[in-house]
Amino acid sequence: MSRPSGPYLFILLTLLIDAIGIGIVFPIMPDLMAKVGAESVGIGALWAGLLMAAYAGAQFVFAPIIGSISDAFGRKPVLIAALAFLTLDYIIMALAETYWLLLVGRTLAGIAGATYVTATAYIADITPKTERAARFGMVGAAFGLGFVLGPALGGIAATWGVTAPFWVAAAISGANVVFGLLVLPESLSAAKRRAFGVRELNPFATIVRAFRIPGLAVPLLAMFLFEFANIVYPTLWAFWGREVFGWSTLVIGISLSVYGILVVVAQAAVMPVAVRHLGERRLTIWGLVVAVLAMVGLGLTSVVWTLVVLIPLAALSDLVPPTLSAIAANNARDDQQGMVQGVLSSLAAIAAVTAPLVFTPVFGLFTGADAPVYLPGAPFLLGAAVLLAILPLVARQPRAPRNSSRTR
Repeated sequence: MSRPSGPYLFILLTLLIDAIGIGIVFPIMPDLMAKVGAESVGIGALWAGLLMAAYAGAQFVFAPIIGSISDAFGRKPVLIAALAFLTLDYIIMALAETYWLLLVGRTLAGIAGATYVTATAYIADITPKTERAARFGMVGAAFGLGFVLGPALGGIAATWGVTAPFWVAAAISGANVVFGLLVLPESLSAAKRRAFGVRELNPFATIVRAFRIPGLAVPLLAMFLFEFANIVYPTLWAFWGREVFGWSTLVIGISLSVYGILVVVAQAAVMPVAVRHLGERRLTIWGLVVAVLAMVGLGLTSVVWTLVVLIPLAALSDLVPPTLSAIAANNARDDQQGMVQGVLSSLAAIAAVTAPLVFTPVFGLFTGADAPVYLPGAPFLLGAAVLLAILPLVARQPRAPRNSSRTR
């Protein structure tokens, strides 16, 4: 991979800060829900889930729109505006005394998910086709590291007060806005931009147009199915760990941190080597095979030592999204990168909203008193079945030339 540039490093720093800002509030969610009126832990969990759904729903609606805006007006102004929106969101949440104001704040944060969309489009602009998968892997590594550091920083900041993590996140995001204004150049020249019309305001129409671009239907569908299956981890890991192994909250947190660290290692160290030797298509296939093995193992295991093998396999499966993102980017024109990354983000948001509605009832069905068979790992087996459906799609994809660097 070519030597990292200043703008590329800034984008990675931005994504790292964004992930820290998201994770920094996780430790205080129960106390925060109690602060705004939740009368029990169950109600607090429900309210927190609605906040997550509002965030994902806003991303679904606005990610393709923001991506298309960046194709028309450039990446820098959209990226800076999104960062400013995130800063505003943290301030709103720090000042909120009611649940409804928190809901407004999380909705704004979902709209500002354009930070990720525009950042990945920026990387596509400044990166040769043959290096995009490795650089998208570094995007995943930055997010993984942020999710490891965020909860730890949030736990420390919370000792100053329940809203202190929000003020810390606002300060970090605001400083990054200033930094971006000073150092970030525009990556999309005026000659490569496209017109923005009323039709770009319809996220459904934008998604349909993206699927009609030659070569994009398979990676887009595969990305949606992978994200749908992979949601089983954040949705049920804590409940599954407590049901199968009797884990405490501390052990669950440690296991998630270990997983996050392994994801960083996989995407920062393994990805560049693997994509160089295998290419995007073959690496996607191998990543899917590893993902299926991990989910089948987790679905059937009741012995804790097996996690020594299964957690690293699950982390390696996170090589799949960067390769699918690279395949999608390589099949789009320069003036379509924002739209494509926005659609990818929107599909991930749809998965984040719908998958828990599928996996949680399955978990309840197979762990309840009336369970036909006691099988707490059933959601993982269902996820493995979804992943198996992706393999024939990717296997039929034509191989891309490994030495091509032309842009379309």
